Amino acid sequence: MRVAAVDIGTNTVRLLVIDARAGETVEVMRTSQVVGLGEGVDRTNLLQPAAIDRALAALSDFERSMTGVDRVRAVATAASREAGNREDFFDRVESVLGVRPELITGADEAHLAFAGAAAHRPGRSLVIDVGGGSTELVAGDGVPDDIVSLQIGSVRLTERSGLSLPPSAAQLANARALAAEVVSTAPRPTSDAAIGVAGTFTALAALHLRLSVYDAESVDGSTLTAGDLAMLVERLSSLTLEETMALPTMEPRRAPVILGGALVVDAVLRHLNVGEITVSERDLLDGVVSTLLQQ
Repeated sequence: MRVAAVDIGTNTVRLLVIDARAGETVEVMRTSQVVGLGEGVDRTNLLQPAAIDRALAALSDFERSMTGVDRVRAVATAASREAGNREDFFDRVESVLGVRPELITGADEAHLAFAGAAAHRPGRSLVIDVGGGSTELVAGDGVPDDIVSLQIGSVRLTERSGLSLPPSAAQLANARALAAEVVSTAPRPTSDAAIGVAGTFTALAALHLRLSVYDAESVDGSTLTAGDLAMLVERLSSLTLEETMALPTMEPRRAPVILGGALVVDAVLRHLNVGEITVSERDLLDGVVSTLLQQ
C-alpha cells in the first residue's frame, strides 16, 4: 500500500509518500515548497490571491508526484484556521489533490508532530514545532500528555514586529519582546530530551552545520545549543535580505522570515530553560502517515 500525507502550513506546503509492505515502510518521496500561504493573514484574516496561487501551484506539483497512491490525507494548519476564505481555498485544493484538506487544531498539530518525531523514542520527550503562524509544544513518554499551542511563528512574528533585514536595534528588541511575551504564557513541561521539528529548525541546523547543499541525513539528529542559536541570530541579524537569500541551503521564500523563526526558537528555549535541542526530519507529516497506516 502506498500512502501520501500533505501538510498545508502557514509558510510551507509539504508532501510525504510512503510504501508499506509486510509491516515495513519505505520512504518514496519527501519534498516541500515554501509558498508563504499565510502572508498577510495576521493582519487581514484572509488568504491573499497571490499566496493561494503559489500554494495551488505547489500542490499541483505534488499531485503529479503521487503516482500509485492508495490513500491521501491533507491537513491545514494556522493560516487556514484564521482565514475567513479558507473554504473557498479548500474547494480549490480539493479540485487539485482530489481530497479536501482537514482543518486541524493546534492540539491536533501537536499530537501529529509528537507521533512523527517522538512516539517511538525512549524516555520523556518534548517536541517543539515552530511553524509560520503557530508554535506547538508537546511532551510525553510514548504518548503526549502535556500540550500547548502558541500563537507565534516565523511569519507572524516577522509581520507583527515589522522585522526587516537587517533589522534595526529597535526592531530586533521589539521582536524579541513580542516573542517572549507570547512564549511566557506556556507551562514548562519536564522531559529527558528536547526535539525540534519542521522547517525553521531544519533550516537553522543546515546553517549551523554550514552545509553547501541541504542534506537531510546530516540535519536529522544534529543538535543546536543555546549558544549556537545565539550565534545564528547574531549572524542573521547582520545580513540583508539578498544576502540571506544567497546563503547555501536557504530557500528564497524562507529568507524573509528565518530571523523571525530563530527569535521564536530562542524565546522558547530561554523560557523552557533548554540548553540543547535535537533536530528531527521526522515530524507532523510522519504522524499523518501513521494515521493512514492505521486505517
